[in-house]
Amino acid sequence: MELGFKEKVSYGIGAVGKDMVYMLSASYVLYYFQDILGVNAVAMGIILLAARVFDAFNDPIMGVLVAKTHTKWGKFRPWLMIGTITNAIMLVIMFSCPPELDGPGLVAYAAITYILWGVTYTMMDIPYWSMIPAFTKGGKEREGLTTLARSCAGVGSAIVTIITMMCVYALGNNNERIGFKYFAIVIAVVFIIFITITCINIKEKSTVNVESPSVGQMFKALIQNDQAMAVVVAIVLINCSIYITSNLVLYFFKYDFGGTGWYKSYTLFNTFGGGIQILSMMLFYPLLRKFRNNLQIFDICLIMAIVGYGTLLAIAFTSMNTVFILFVPAFFIFSANGMLQVLTTVFLANTVDYGQLKNNRRDESVIFSMQTFVVKLASGIAAFVASISLKVFSLSSQAVSEADKAIDFSKGVEASSRVGLRATMTIIPIVGLFIALFWFKKKYILTDEKLEEISAEISK
Repeated sequence: MELGFKEKVSYGIGAVGKDMVYMLSASYVLYYFQDILGVNAVAMGIILLAARVFDAFNDPIMGVLVAKTHTKWGKFRPWLMIGTITNAIMLVIMFSCPPELDGPGLVAYAAITYILWGVTYTMMDIPYWSMIPAFTKGGKEREGLTTLARSCAGVGSAIVTIITMMCVYALGNNNERIGFKYFAIVIAVVFIIFITITCINIKEKSTVNVESPSVGQMFKALIQNDQAMAVVVAIVLINCSIYITSNLVLYFFKYDFGGTGWYKSYTLFNTFGGGIQILSMMLFYPLLRKFRNNLQIFDICLIMAIVGYGTLLAIAFTSMNTVFILFVPAFFIFSANGMLQVLTTVFLANTVDYGQLKNNRRDESVIFSMQTFVVKLASGIAAFVASISLKVFSLSSQAVSEADKAIDFSKGVEASSRVGLRATMTIIPIVGLFIALFWFKKKYILTDEKLEEISAEISK
């Protein structure tokens, strides 16, 4: 029986809610604790990196628990709901730090809540992606649903990127600390509703064995599958580059672009960029695919992103008297990012068939577990780099009082701090993307023609 429209939509809605929560944490937890509450930036960097590394070892454990689960609701949906509810609760707690905490207490609170948030997110993330084989027939249907879910996840990320700061200021009446608390509650409720829709409308049609690859198995699969290695290294380089900028762009608007209404300009920038990112996944990529193969589109995307970062760096040294001038680099960067999210998933899927032909073993679950692992690793590295740069360039509002909320934070910021911030969020990503471009062109050989040959060999 073919996968129905309702099931596809329901699964995609779950991805939207899931990545709304992920993006709120990934993009704003550093800002919340470091800039609003005054936690030491280096301490936050260490916490974020350590939590991501811990997650890498936590993923296989969660896989084992899911594999051993047998209920009348199946293996996946019970954990999906348990993980969603507990993660939503942890999200609210994380963004609701008691005002009486300071110093070591703040650091401890940040560490404990963020690590627990990561653990509970894994509780729902692993079963969400692992359940695909249980209600799809495989082949094009499975690949199509995976691509749809990745695209919907991008939509969820874009929505949170667009609305967060405006909602924070509106809900908190210009008090960011209160605003983040209420906004986290809203996102948590939306998250639970969306995943509930997924669980109600998705039924397991078959019993599947959930393989739970260890970190050692992941590295073994990488060593034996050179094409998977090529894709994974590229994903780490690309995501580190993009996440460094996404972590710092808020500080750029607050301390460099400036103005008492800096968050409005930031929201406008993200609204434009988020819309472009969604269009790039839903429209630009399918359109380009009619005229170019995936490898050519990949090259185009990396070059677009590099041009975008270069343009942003150049514009940053002008008067920047309007946010609309920043739409030019935003178009290139967000377009590239949206298409790259789809492309890297497709490339990783291609390495499964290659590995089957080369090693006589189909490491599907291992390969896709690697994607989760490397994305988390990249986000941790990027957060650590961003936090170190904030410490070096002394960028923090030092938990200013409510009376100071209307001030222009860019006033008094030293020129060297501005230059350092601009360089970190543009030059480092440019270098990373150039390395990714040359690495991938040299190492990845799975052209459309090669994939057809592999498919024919496997079918024999």
